[in-house]
Amino acid sequence: MLDIRKTTENATVTITLEGRLDTLTAPMLEKELLSSLEGADSLVMDFEKLDYISSAGLRVLLSAQKTMSRRGGMKLRNVNATILEIFDVTGFADILTIE
Repeated sequence: MLDIRKTTENATVTITLEGRLDTLTAPMLEKELLSSLEGADSLVMDFEKLDYISSAGLRVLLSAQKTMSRRGGMKLRNVNATILEIFDVTGFADILTIE
């Protein structure tokens, strides 16, 4: 299961994820991002409580990164060691801004 919480301040959208971002839950995040990013200049994703990310989740992140690179950018915050290792192995650590 995945819990998605969204806040908006000025033109910055912050998405907080809790649980697992996998084949079953990635479409939920994709739908949320499509509706939330219209008019947004910046996207911050908080991964503090994200336990797992699959290739389906990585695909959603890549799509969001491409969209936001034409605007103000996208940052990932509070990425735990498990998720960071997945980013390192897949090369996503090189293309995502991780704080």
